[in-house]
Amino acid sequence: MTNWRAVLWGFVVGVVAGLFGFLLPVVGHAAAGLLAGFVAGVLAGGGIASGIWHGALAGALDGILLALLVAPIAALIGGAAGGPAGGLLGGAGVLVIGVAIALVFAVDSAIGGAIGALLS
Repeated sequence: MTNWRAVLWGFVVGVVAGLFGFLLPVVGHAAAGLLAGFVAGVLAGGGIASGIWHGALAGALDGILLALLVAPIAALIGGAAGGPAGGLLGGAGVLVIGVAIALVFAVDSAIGGAIGALLS
């Protein structure tokens, strides 16, 4: 059963750490995902599988939020540069890439969740 409190706290930690992650673009976001998963895994407890599940959920929610925030901005920039078609392609392209990023965040956070569950 999913402990949504653990997922929510992992999500919040991931968002806050992700904001600081912009200071070190690749390493900072990887660390943010690991930290979000770690928090979710520690709070969920229940073994490695539970930590992986809760960490992956927290990381995926972080990636989805990031994609939903960036896609409208890309659509505006694309619309200003290339008209309506540029806006559509810019927003849709960022949304598709955002889904891929959500998967990467989920894997990263799942690893952190496994570590957190082991240590809890």
